[in-house]
Amino acid sequence: MTPDMVIKLAEQSIFTVILISAPMLLIALAVGLLVSVFQAMTQIQEQTLAFIPKILAVFISLVVFGPWMLTLLLDYTRDLFEQLPRIIG
Repeated sequence: MTPDMVIKLAEQSIFTVILISAPMLLIALAVGLLVSVFQAMTQIQEQTLAFIPKILAVFISLVVFGPWMLTLLLDYTRDLFEQLPRIIG
């Protein structure tokens, strides 16, 4: 296993993790921003107010994007297992 193969494998792993987590993180960010604007407009400074909408938004995004994320993860795993004889050497 060459250093180039290790770097390529690490790059693919990090890219896959970023792709899988991006929808949930972006939706949580957007909901958090909306709740923060609402709190600033109404001057409600409750810390737990932002928590429940973000959890619900992440759960809904997981339901919506779950099949796509699972397909992406399965494709990465399949590619990894196909490369295994070449990696081991």
